[in-house]
Amino acid sequence: DESSGYESESAGGERAGAAAAGGSRGRQRRARTAFTSEQVCRLEKTFQRQKYLGATERRKLAAALQLSEIQIKTWFQNRRMKLKRQI
Repeated sequence: DESSGYESESAGGERAGAAAAGGSRGRQRRARTAFTSEQVCRLEKTFQRQKYLGATERRKLAAALQLSEIQIKTWFQNRRMKLKRQI
């Protein structure tokens, strides 16, 4: 059984999510992923080589960094937006 690394999937995540949202009803927000410095370094190096990853590259990188493919995909999307803002 594999976890995505999000806090909201842990036991009692519903209560923690409601408390984090100020107790308001509605959609629950996922906890922010805290990447290690090694993970960020590897992600940045990969991003410098190629701005977009295919499914195979994403799968390999996710396995190497012990992250989910969705986390890799989201990181690359956010990094491309950061680059766009800088330009």
